[in-house]
Amino acid sequence: MSESFDAIDRRIVNELQGGFPICERPYAEAAAGLGLDEDDLIARIGRLVADGRLSRFAPMFNAERLGGAVCLCGMAVPPDRFDAVAGQVNAHAEVAHNYAREHALNMWFVLASEDPARIETVAAQIEAETGLEVCRMPKLDEYYIGLRVEA
Repeated sequence: MSESFDAIDRRIVNELQGGFPICERPYAEAAAGLGLDEDDLIARIGRLVADGRLSRFAPMFNAERLGGAVCLCGMAVPPDRFDAVAGQVNAHAEVAHNYAREHALNMWFVLASEDPARIETVAAQIEAETGLEVCRMPKLDEYYIGLRVEA
């Protein structure tokens, strides 16, 4: 991370998690609600993603309600292979996000697919590509934990 969140970045992250306008110019409407210019909002979001302070800025869909599936996965990746394996894992369109953990399973990621059968297919592909086991942890219950960036 190249820098910390300033007050405006914190407001952007905190405010936009609750919803994003669905209209002809959603960034303009969101920017107005934040007291910003549309171009400034777009640039700030771009910087937050580009420098890694946000992993992505995109809608979150409930895959199961849309007929798809999600699965939390974990892998025990040798530290000297971590970046290479992350690249292999992230190359799959079904990987919603991927992050390091201080745990025996030190790489965790979420597989999401429109087709429930793709979860197993992609997990098996990742195992074949990396030579490492993908521990599948299917969702039993759903909880939402929002990210709030404090001052």
